[in-house]
Amino acid sequence: MTEQLFPSGATAHGRSARAPAVGARGMVASAHPYATRSGLEVLQNGGNAVDAAVAVATSLNVVEPYMSGMGGVGVGLIYVAREGRTRVLNFSGNAPEAAAPGLYDETNVETGPLAPLVPGNIGGWLAMHAEHGRLDRRKLFKRAIEYADEGVAITPNTAAVIGLCLPNIDRFDPSAAALVFDRSTLSAGTILRQPMLAKSLAAVAEQGAEEFYQGELGDRIFAGLRALGGIMSREELAAYRPRWEEPITTRYRGFEVRVPPPNSSGFQISETLNILDRFDLEEYGSPETIHLLFEAVFRAADDRALHAGGAGAAIPLERLLSAEYASEVAGSIDLHRTSGPPAERWNRSRIDHAPVDLAAPYKPGMTTHFATADAEGNVVTITQTLGGGFGSSVAPEGTGVFLNNMSRWFDIDPDLGSPNLIAGGRQVDFCVAPIQLFDCSGGSPVIRLSVGTPGSYGILHTSAQMIHHFIDAGMNVQEAIEAPRFRFYDDGTLLLENRFPETILDELASRGHKFGLLPSFSNQAGGGHGIQFTEHGTMLGGADPRRDGVALGL
Repeated sequence: MTEQLFPSGATAHGRSARAPAVGARGMVASAHPYATRSGLEVLQNGGNAVDAAVAVATSLNVVEPYMSGMGGVGVGLIYVAREGRTRVLNFSGNAPEAAAPGLYDETNVETGPLAPLVPGNIGGWLAMHAEHGRLDRRKLFKRAIEYADEGVAITPNTAAVIGLCLPNIDRFDPSAAALVFDRSTLSAGTILRQPMLAKSLAAVAEQGAEEFYQGELGDRIFAGLRALGGIMSREELAAYRPRWEEPITTRYRGFEVRVPPPNSSGFQISETLNILDRFDLEEYGSPETIHLLFEAVFRAADDRALHAGGAGAAIPLERLLSAEYASEVAGSIDLHRTSGPPAERWNRSRIDHAPVDLAAPYKPGMTTHFATADAEGNVVTITQTLGGGFGSSVAPEGTGVFLNNMSRWFDIDPDLGSPNLIAGGRQVDFCVAPIQLFDCSGGSPVIRLSVGTPGSYGILHTSAQMIHHFIDAGMNVQEAIEAPRFRFYDDGTLLLENRFPETILDELASRGHKFGLLPSFSNQAGGGHGIQFTEHGTMLGGADPRRDGVALGL
């Protein structure tokens, strides 16, 4: 059965269609080749992993402007080698103080001036750089500014996403003016320029995060948003600061798994792995193993939906991540029959818009993940987002900065009883969850994997699958990312990439599983990027063919 799913030896690279990138002195893996090049150049010029991460993040703002940028939010894990510890930097923003459920409906919570949270990305990038960076900030922004000013040739995926998002962008004249390209021939290779964004990036490169939050750029962001009817105050934009935190840790097959604490939903990954750890899994790709993956995901996803709702929510983490609870859940799983997906809570499927007709146009959330590492052993693992394509579709006049629409990830109906109900100043239940994995077989933990993915709430089980591939199936990082995946939605929809052989699908159906099929490499199943640290002291980089990603090493 093993050889039927993602067989070893199927390609010249083992299992994967791509070879992993290789490096001895550094590695960058991101969702766009221009951004990966930016980070690699910084490493070549004496920068460390944090410097490279800033270069990657700013470049992603330009080359995939629908995914993330200065107006977005995110969270990062920074492994500081000399200290032997992982620090979490939370820059996930918060709802405006004036936010209240009665202000929102299904439309304005997603598009327009009410949709943004207070942006955190630029604060996060530069807080990280202030504590752990090495090179001058202006050097780290250089490539991004050039890309925005001179223009970049876009990929087929970028052309498709821009075309999909233009109707919303065109509702706002300043947003339409931010993107300069030939609309009559929008396609792969079209040159996209963003001159207003170039000026905004240059201003922050010179003045720092203060320019975005307290300075003239912040004034323009506030004024442009308020002119359209926004509720974010000038004072709360000026006051925003990212927050340093400690990771949540759990063990899986002797490895330590580190994820961000709430308001990140990373604890769902930890719970899923805790449940799986109670089983001696059959061989990789067997129906028995896939069945257990489904069941563990169903249970952990339901616990996340039930409890998660920002840092202030009463999430019983100690119980959910305990060995006793994992054993209790594992003991309730029928090895031969599914209990079925859990019932939907809080109308969460409105966020993902899970497709009924897979051939119909589908606009997923827009998030990106990247990782950097240097010769000193420092590692940065970041997932960041605008929420949806071009976020709220609002770029305040003259700034070129698209603001996120992460208010969409709150619940807005007060009658549901959700712990994730929107309220002034609240942090959202944040599905973003980067991961660092450590080998604990020796005396001190040794980092072995930095990985993460976009994909809305699918992040939380895509990540568990990649870890399963890496640890249980012994795949390298590229193979672990490329391997066939499934995606589960909160309304109970279960979708598998069509590389799962018919014999396996028949076996799963006989256990009561109901599912649809996705294309072979579907971005609905995420877009992972990562770095593996080998026992040879070298690095392997992985990039997902489901996105435009590239990994490059030194």
